Amino acid sequence: MTPRRPLVVTALTVCTLVACDSFTGPPERLEQLPRQLTIAEQEVIASSNAFAFDLLREEVARSEPGSNVFISPFSVSMALGMTLNGAAGETFDSMRTTLRFEGLTQTQVNESYRDLLALLVELDGGTTWDVANSVWARQGFPFVPAFFDTVQDYFGAEAREMDFGDPATRDVINQWVSDATNGRIDTIVESISPLDILFLINAVYFKGDWTTKFDRDRTAPAPFQSATGSGSIQVETMNARDMLAGLFHLGATGIEGGELPYGNQAFTLTVVMPPHGGSVEDVVAALDDQAWKSWMEQISYDSVHVALPKMEIEYETRLDSVLMTLGMGVAFDANRSDFSNLTPAQDAHISRVRHKTFLKVDEEGTEAAAATSVDIGLTSLPQGLYVDRPFILAIRERLSGTILFLGVIRDPRG
Repeated sequence: MTPRRPLVVTALTVCTLVACDSFTGPPERLEQLPRQLTIAEQEVIASSNAFAFDLLREEVARSEPGSNVFISPFSVSMALGMTLNGAAGETFDSMRTTLRFEGLTQTQVNESYRDLLALLVELDGGTTWDVANSVWARQGFPFVPAFFDTVQDYFGAEAREMDFGDPATRDVINQWVSDATNGRIDTIVESISPLDILFLINAVYFKGDWTTKFDRDRTAPAPFQSATGSGSIQVETMNARDMLAGLFHLGATGIEGGELPYGNQAFTLTVVMPPHGGSVEDVVAALDDQAWKSWMEQISYDSVHVALPKMEIEYETRLDSVLMTLGMGVAFDANRSDFSNLTPAQDAHISRVRHKTFLKVDEEGTEAAAATSVDIGLTSLPQGLYVDRPFILAIRERLSGTILFLGVIRDPRG
């Protein structure tokens, strides 16, 4: 029997959010993108966001009660977008449909990723958003050279041929991972199987300072509704008065939320909460890109009171079953998959899709202090954003609508 040849798609993400008291003042608000987006770029963003909610729904449905989910659909989409260049036939069609890229050619997808990255990563000089791609190929194995040319030209991927039989190769790949994520994630490849022929890795690192900062002296424990329905838990909560924030409330549904901007307000942290007594899972189950877009259009900015839990969360998942459920099972089936644009090996298939994330939201260098309590117990709170129950969290680029990170936070303590 001929051994099957798996390839490994690794979507790797790190996100560090720092409310930093060294930031001296809000910069001028960015009102528009430096250039107009092409139709293809707009469609790629819409497709990526639609895929984001597909991915979140499936991942939340599979998660343990009370646990957190935090993913970067942008990272997963880009890693699979690179892989798509090696697919053909039914495999290509199923992957393109799952990624919501129907109606777009492969060239349009590639060019849009390249040009969007060049545009978006430079929007805010005070916010760090680094994206890195790499491809690690088994030395001596037959590949189609054009595949590597494509991922280098359009995705800026570092392509290296390595001796997969050498234990040091694993360390080299993981060192690249650590460097690309500023040390936040140091391992993505646990081991290399004799049947592994290729690792495709996408890494994203984000760090932003709030446009207006929190008062670190007001950080204090505050009640947060338990996701399991057993009362509330105490979580360290940051507070700010007169903080610039966007708010929205969906009337009779009771769904509410808002967003906090970073730097020049191109990037924001967006929060969506279910109605009091409601379930964040129910909101996720009904969420799609059209609903999300309509919610974002209702956001109105003001200077308000904000109470936001501090968070430090690490998340790791295998997305194989989720992606199969979403329609690309053929890509994982060695008897049916077609990666002839990557290698002449007829049994090449995706063996696993790994995803790791790291999220940190706090005041830099601040220890928890109880000098001032949060006024949660008041009968009537002033207008503001009070994140006191399980919520949907997103980090997005406001002007293009691109969702970089998406999750459900049921327990801010991690």
